[in-house]
Amino acid sequence: MAKKLKVTQVRSAIGRLENQKRTIRALGLGKLQRTVVHEDVPSIRGMITTVRHLVTVEEVDGE
Repeated sequence: MAKKLKVTQVRSAIGRLENQKRTIRALGLGKLQRTVVHEDVPSIRGMITTVRHLVTVEEVDGE
C-alpha cells in the first residue's frame, strides 16, 4: 500500500510571502481547517516543507 499524507491548513496565508500563498493553493487548501489527502511523494513533501508553519500533516495508510 502506498502511504498518503493528510494535510490540514491551521493558519492563514494572509500576509505571507506570495510563494507560500501559491503553495497553499497548489496543495488544494485555502481555507482554515480544510483537509486534503495527497500521495507521499517528494514533490508534495517539498511543498509541505515550504508551508510547514501553516499546516499540520498526518501519515495515513493508502486505500
